[in-house]
Amino acid sequence: MTTGLRSRSNTAKPDALDARRAAAFDLAPDPALILSPEGSLVAVNEAAEVLFGQGLSLLTRGRFRDALPPGSALTALVDRAIEAGVQVRERGLEITLFGHPPFDADGAAAPMPDGSILLTLQVRHGALGVERGAEAAGLRTVVGLGRMLAHEIKNPLAGIRGAAQLLKTGVRVEDASLAQLIVDETDRIRRLVDRMEAFSEEVVPDQEPVNIHRVLDRVRALAVNGVADGLVLREDYDPSLPPTIGDEDMLIQVFLNLVKNAAEAAHSRGDGRGQVLISTAYRHGVRMRAANGRRLRGAPLEVRIQDNGPGVAPQLREHLFEPFVTSKSFGAGLGLALVAKLISAHGGLIDFESEPGRTVFRVLLPIETEHVSD
Repeated sequence: MTTGLRSRSNTAKPDALDARRAAAFDLAPDPALILSPEGSLVAVNEAAEVLFGQGLSLLTRGRFRDALPPGSALTALVDRAIEAGVQVRERGLEITLFGHPPFDADGAAAPMPDGSILLTLQVRHGALGVERGAEAAGLRTVVGLGRMLAHEIKNPLAGIRGAAQLLKTGVRVEDASLAQLIVDETDRIRRLVDRMEAFSEEVVPDQEPVNIHRVLDRVRALAVNGVADGLVLREDYDPSLPPTIGDEDMLIQVFLNLVKNAAEAAHSRGDGRGQVLISTAYRHGVRMRAANGRRLRGAPLEVRIQDNGPGVAPQLREHLFEPFVTSKSFGAGLGLALVAKLISAHGGLIDFESEPGRTVFRVLLPIETEHVSD
C-alpha cells in the first residue's frame, strides 16, 4: 500500500471536519484520485491502490496524463471537467493502464475549490454500455408484443398515407411540404415496424455514412410542427463534423424521442419560457468496444439534447433506460429503452445529467472514417 501518497496530500494539520472528509475519501468503495491543477497525482484512496497496484508509482513520477496511453478516455474526461468547470460523467469508458488488460468503468471528474480535480471510477464487471441484465431481460419481454402489434399498426398507416397524398393535391403551395412530411413519416414508421426486432437481441443497423445534421434537421422540422410548438428551439452545430456510420431511420427515431421528451419537460414549466437546445461537437479520446467485441473504436461525435424543464425525478434516474419506467400518466415507458438499445447497436453511448431547470441527454456515436469491415 502506498499510504505515503495519501499523507503527502495534506500539508497542514486537519481539523475534525477535514479528518472526517479525508476518512470518507479514503474509505469510499470506488477508486478515487485527486490531480493537482498541473495534472500531477497528489492523492488516492485505498480502492484506487487496489485497482492500480504497482502502477501508482508510474503515475506519481510525472503528470498523470503522461503515464496514460495516447487518446486515453481518462485524460479526455479530466479535460472536459476543466473546460466545463463542473462535474462531468462518462459511462462505459474503456481504460487501459500499464500493460494490463483493458477494463470497463463509469467515470466522473469534478473540479475542486483549489483547482484540483477529483476523479472517481466505478468499475464494471459486466458488459459495456447501457444494457445491463435487467434492461436486456425487460427488452425481451416486449419482443412478442411488438410483433403482435406490427400488423395492426400498418393498417392505419396505409390510410394516413393515402389521405396525406390526397391532401397534397388540394392544399396551398406553402402547405404542400407539410403534407409531404406526413407521407415521409408514415413511410419511415412502416420501415420501423417492418423491423420490430429493434427490441430483440439481433437488431443490426444499416452501416452507411449518415450526416448527423441532416438527421437533426429532420427531427427539428417534426418537432416545431408538433410537440415543440410554443417553445424556443435552438441549435448549436459544429459544421465540421464528419459523418457517423449507421442507420438514418433509426437515428431519426433516437433523436426524435429525445427531443420529444425534452419538449414535454420544457412545456411542463407552465410559464411559457420553455427552451430546448440541440447541439453537436467533436469529443476526442472517447473509445469503446465495437459490436463484435474484438476491437476498440472511437465514438467522438457528440449530440446533446438539453431542456430547462423540472429535471428527472431522483427515483427514476438509476432505471431511466429500462422498459416501462416513466413519469407520464399515459406513457408506456418504452421510448428511452428503445433509444438505449439503438444507440448501443450503433456502437455508441448515451448518458444524462439532470437537475431542476437543466437536463442534458448526451449521445456519442462513431464516425464514418473509422468504419472498417470485419
